[in-house]
Amino acid sequence: MAAKEGVFPCYENQFHVGATKEGKTTIAECENFSVSIDNNVETWNSFTEEGWQKALQTGKAITISISAKRSIGDTGNDFIAGKWLANGQDAYAYFDWTFPDGTVVAWEKAVISVSNINGGDTTNVAPLEFDVMSNGKPVVTNPS
Repeated sequence: MAAKEGVFPCYENQFHVGATKEGKTTIAECENFSVSIDNNVETWNSFTEEGWQKALQTGKAITISISAKRSIGDTGNDFIAGKWLANGQDAYAYFDWTFPDGTVVAWEKAVISVSNINGGDTTNVAPLEFDVMSNGKPVVTNPS
């Protein structure tokens, strides 16, 4: 696959979810997402640096917040909606994010945290809003 160049529309990002990688599927009706990267950075001031701060990044976490419409009957949408009452390891799922250039970032046991299901005004289309939270280091596969 040739490397993609230039700008691109956000819909070229794709997400897959499932109980396992082998059972993964897309999630219908996703309309918006944002990514938050939490960087744990430890800082200190040593005598040898004459007051200048030193720093070392010691950890990372990623949260992908996704807004979708609830679509009953879609395998991926139903899978996410089914996590709304999940706790502990029941909230784990396989999740991957395919970038427009073909890079895939995947977690075998991401945490699915549903924050809104079916709520809204009487004339709204029912939402499905959720966070996918990293659980350990992701597997990153670069395009060939």
